[in-house]
Amino acid sequence: MTKPQLGFIGLGSMGKPMVLNLARAGYAVAVYDANAQAAAQLSSEHIRVMDTPAAVAEHAAIIITMLPTSAIVEEVLTGPEGVFAAMRPGTIIVDMSSGVPDMTKVLAAEAKKRDAQLVDAPVSGGVTRAQTGELSIMYGGSDETLKHIEPILQVMGSSVARTGDVGTAHAMKALNNLVSAGGFLIGIEAILLGKQGGLDPEVMVDILNASTGMNNSTQKKFKQFVLSGKYNAGFGLELMVKDLGIALGLDEGHKAQFSQRCLEIWSDANNTLGKGADHTELARHVSQSIGVPLT
Repeated sequence: MTKPQLGFIGLGSMGKPMVLNLARAGYAVAVYDANAQAAAQLSSEHIRVMDTPAAVAEHAAIIITMLPTSAIVEEVLTGPEGVFAAMRPGTIIVDMSSGVPDMTKVLAAEAKKRDAQLVDAPVSGGVTRAQTGELSIMYGGSDETLKHIEPILQVMGSSVARTGDVGTAHAMKALNNLVSAGGFLIGIEAILLGKQGGLDPEVMVDILNASTGMNNSTQKKFKQFVLSGKYNAGFGLELMVKDLGIALGLDEGHKAQFSQRCLEIWSDANNTLGKGADHTELARHVSQSIGVPLT
């Protein structure tokens, strides 16, 4: 069976390995990134670099976006040289970014007016799992469309779960990151409290990982990126704060007290550490706030 021509817009730390996996699986991919140099580095037998999002739309019936914010997705779709300006009827746009659910619904409605579809399929797993094609993918849209694009998603992810209608996957992604952020925060505070009590942070992480306090951060972040002093997990602090804001946008009554406080602390860290900080640097911020060094 002939594989469909794909488009992919957004070749950052996550998008690049996702495109490479698609190309290795035999898909021809037309790509675009605002950073022309980053795009040019991917040019190969299966990857064709385009000058504009519209040019991607001219070549692809299924277009994937992997971009930092919904505002950038909107610009890429609706701008003068955007996808909407050149896409053919029946095009499927798969937004794998971490987006704002309400904005995703608006863009899906705009796509429908043009005889196209937009579905949301954000991911979890970070750069490492993007490289291995083992991302967790959340999908918002119809079952019919999922059946059509699932073989493509399965190249990039080891699990694909339908969350409901368009927009629900972006809501789920934000909520996932809220849980992840909360686990990271409480874990770091526990380690700092333990250090004050004479415990070794490395030993604490080992015990947490063999006990009920285990979470993704104790398993995959604390030793690797925090206690090592590397702080280079590959996901920005600014992006985490953005996702937490999306999640808390679902709290209409502002009654989720722990979640609201979690957002406040992460936002304070972002304001203090500034642009470009990795999300694992929250540990450095909390350490300074409490006045206890991590190492």
